[in-house]
Amino acid sequence: MRWEGREQSTNVEDRRGMAMAAGGLVAGGGVGTIVLMIIMMFLGGNPQQLLEQVGEQQEQFSRAKMTPENDPDASLMEFVKVVMKDNEDVWAKLFRDELGTRYREPKLVVFKGEVNSACGQATAQVGPFYCPGDSNVYLDFDFFRELRTRFHAPGDFAMAYVIAHEVGHHVQNQLGLSSKVQAMQNRAGKVESNELSVRLELQADYLAGVWAHHAQASKQILEAGDVASAMTAANQIGDDKLTQGRVRKENFTHGTSQQRVKWYSAGLASGDVKGMMKLFELDFDKL
Repeated sequence: MRWEGREQSTNVEDRRGMAMAAGGLVAGGGVGTIVLMIIMMFLGGNPQQLLEQVGEQQEQFSRAKMTPENDPDASLMEFVKVVMKDNEDVWAKLFRDELGTRYREPKLVVFKGEVNSACGQATAQVGPFYCPGDSNVYLDFDFFRELRTRFHAPGDFAMAYVIAHEVGHHVQNQLGLSSKVQAMQNRAGKVESNELSVRLELQADYLAGVWAHHAQASKQILEAGDVASAMTAANQIGDDKLTQGRVRKENFTHGTSQQRVKWYSAGLASGDVKGMMKLFELDFDKL
């Protein structure tokens, strides 16, 4: 994928260093620290000890922050910023020209190990995810390493597909599709609820393909092998591959490998953003 030297998004937040200070007093500094000092005085404690502890944790938090000079993943950070910028440009134009509204850009939060979001606390084990409560995409770089080693899906464009899929969930959220599906799931049984979840995930795959179609048309981002690497990623993270046949199809929530490749390919080929609604019009067996 051609990405080096191109414009980067400013909507990427690096929280990788925050885990080192988690649970401490740094997050409650300022007025919170003053209140704690007053309480300690009433209880006969030494406020100086609290100030020293806060100072140590602030120093620790400062050391934890990554800089390009000490960050082993500096190149990866640049990459995700470029991919996010490409997503911002494509979706801003499609929302304006095709959907007649303004696109609100999401933020991508890079974390390490675990992170707090408006959807609750999550660990890296859940993989990349989108939280509609704060309109943020969350990503631990270790997933990209797993994509290459565990899932055997190397390549820049495989990583770009993952990011574009999560941004696809943001598109669904902004268009009100996510809330509509959730309302339908609340009234449905387990099997039907899972089917709706599959449709939503496949729609995000389709939207990731739509992004790639328009990014290629406007910026010529693709190199030889890029599409194949994205297809490999989509294939490797299907429910059937991840569960190795141990879970019945009616319990799938993201779609089979074949379905994920099919709908990513459909979006990539057509670039038709309005075609995403087909996923809610077809019989489930035809997905």
